[in-house]
Amino acid sequence: MKTSFLTTCCLLLSLHIVVAQDRVTGETFATRSVVLAQNGMVATSHPLATQIGLDILKSGGNAIDAAIAANAALGLMEPTGCGIGGDLFAIVWDGKTQKLYGLNASGRSPQSLTLEYFEEQGMEKIPSHGPLPVSVPGAVDGWFELHGKFGSKPMTDLLAPAIEYAEKGFPLTELIAWYIQRTVPFFESKGFPNIDDTYRQQNGGTLPDEGEIYKNPYLANTYRAIAEGGRDAFYKGDIAKTIGKFIKEQGGFLSAKDLATHRSEWVEPVSVNYRGYDVWELPPNGQGIAALQMLQILEGYDFANIEFGSAEHLHLFTEAKKLAFEDRAKYYADMDFFETPVERLLSDTYAEERRQQIGDRANTYGAGEISDGETIYMTVADKEGTMISLIQSNYRGMGSGMAPPKLGFMLQDRSELFSLKRGQANTYEPNKRPFHTIIPAFITKDGKPWVSFGVMGGDFQPQGHSQIVMNLVDFGMNLQEAGDAPRWDHTGGASPTGRTTEDTGLVRVESGIPYTTVRGMMDKGHRVGFTRGAYGGYQAILWDAENQVYQGASESRKDGQAAGY
Repeated sequence: MKTSFLTTCCLLLSLHIVVAQDRVTGETFATRSVVLAQNGMVATSHPLATQIGLDILKSGGNAIDAAIAANAALGLMEPTGCGIGGDLFAIVWDGKTQKLYGLNASGRSPQSLTLEYFEEQGMEKIPSHGPLPVSVPGAVDGWFELHGKFGSKPMTDLLAPAIEYAEKGFPLTELIAWYIQRTVPFFESKGFPNIDDTYRQQNGGTLPDEGEIYKNPYLANTYRAIAEGGRDAFYKGDIAKTIGKFIKEQGGFLSAKDLATHRSEWVEPVSVNYRGYDVWELPPNGQGIAALQMLQILEGYDFANIEFGSAEHLHLFTEAKKLAFEDRAKYYADMDFFETPVERLLSDTYAEERRQQIGDRANTYGAGEISDGETIYMTVADKEGTMISLIQSNYRGMGSGMAPPKLGFMLQDRSELFSLKRGQANTYEPNKRPFHTIIPAFITKDGKPWVSFGVMGGDFQPQGHSQIVMNLVDFGMNLQEAGDAPRWDHTGGASPTGRTTEDTGLVRVESGIPYTTVRGMMDKGHRVGFTRGAYGGYQAILWDAENQVYQGASESRKDGQAAGY
């Protein structure tokens, strides 16, 4: 099978033609120019959500207000990637205090569900769908934490646009329609309750396609209750009771008590300096520091003399990824339960130790010895200099398949990312946050804000973050080019879920990577293939301090838009 697979991949890759955009300036792979504005900028994965955020800014709201309003709209307009059944993470640059803040708004596992239950059921991993992988949804609490610390407009104003669109409807965009047409039938085939009522019956019994009007009055009612009753309307009121009762009926364990005791956590972002730029991520239970570990390793190579997209570039990047992800598998977990050695993992000396293991050919690695699935990303900046980098997801696209009755959203399946092997950092425990893939990012220069950005896509996210930083810093691309540039990823290797490394894995490349690179990677012992939809989606805002101008970017892999005023 491997020979057949590789032969097929090689044939198809050799037929790929890189089509230039015939642009007068810049890189030929860029899809458009950078968006420029002086007073504010919004970049999301949906044009209507971007316009909602922009309207909030123009009416006197700040970046946090606009981000909440846009995220609420995305939960309606892009249910295949996010929603209030999921979690949220954010990094905020506050223009007033000139300081970075980090918010971990991820939920915890049910208090009544134990590791012994899974063992008694003979399970070696937590199922991907159904009631068992459901953890507490943290997004709504995340909104209110952000709003309480930085917001200015009432929540009723911020949720009003999404409520109106949910009631009156809006046309589905190309990519979201494609995902909905495939995902909703999948959940229906599983026999999960309320799928038809939530996604078809509210739309006249049909599933809308691209350009057709999609409505969700149930979600409008849920948003209205949250806007008027605050976060407790979700975590302690009828919504929580409905969720708890429903999950229990489905044989799950998430309860109204689990929601009532939920809390988000403000955390200190962590960073490494990459060639004079400080790149910031959030500490575990997320995987952000994997991007930092990769950059620490890659900083030891002179990319001024290595061509973008060359076999040498992809080889060094892939090997750095493998090293970082082995550490990810062993050390990344909820730090309330396991003391992840963040400082050591990000140190220069440790990066040098790991770098020394990289040779000229593809290799397998173990974790270092230390003694001490779809998503949305969006970013907003305002005239006061505040910038927010926000990511939000249900995991595996729409989530677990568990849609509580008459609420208009699906619950996440993040608990799938726990390990069921005893004694590991990420082993399942009650009231524990699972290992998380979604990560926001930020870059500062000399203590001042530079770029707020993120890249969606499960395990690809640290790889995407590292590629964006290198595109900007090493290869001199502008903000739009950095996101439009051809991407690649590496799959395989160890995972925090307990999977171990068996071989050198697979490098998957987009069609913009030349065949000479593919051939060169094969010569170095890599298996090379391709896929679609695995390379995430990117939004970014850059602050040009010299000209006092924001730059915005949103790439062509999604339906998104960057807009400012």
